Amino acid sequence: MNWDGNGYAEAEQVQDQPGPFTTTFVFPWAKAPLSMNQRLHKMAEARIIADLRHLMHAKARHIPELDRCEVRLVWFVNTRRRRDDENIVATLKPLCDGLVDAEVVPDDTRAYMVKHMPEIRYEKGCEPRFEFTITELRADA
Repeated sequence: MNWDGNGYAEAEQVQDQPGPFTTTFVFPWAKAPLSMNQRLHKMAEARIIADLRHLMHAKARHIPELDRCEVRLVWFVNTRRRRDDENIVATLKPLCDGLVDAEVVPDDTRAYMVKHMPEIRYEKGCEPRFEFTITELRADA
């Protein structure tokens, strides 16, 4: 995949209802910016990681500081081609690091952030995209 650094986060949705804070960021990527199977030069990979961290940091500035949260990354695809869910963990990690950079949570360890395994969902006729959802986990839950 050629990575040119363009096409970052397009939209976000914020829950206005009472209850735990939740927000979803939508990224218009047809393919994962990083994959476990990519064989990039370490400097090219480091640049993409830094770009993803900066992107999430910039987008997460409106999120209140949370004691603990859970995150989910879902890749919506429009073909039934076989894909491996684990490959997009490489994209999930820098997004989680960006939340820490934005001081949403103190660290991305399990004590502060529950990371669910990324998921790939087929939706007939959809525009391929990634959705990254952050949900507050309250201590009383």
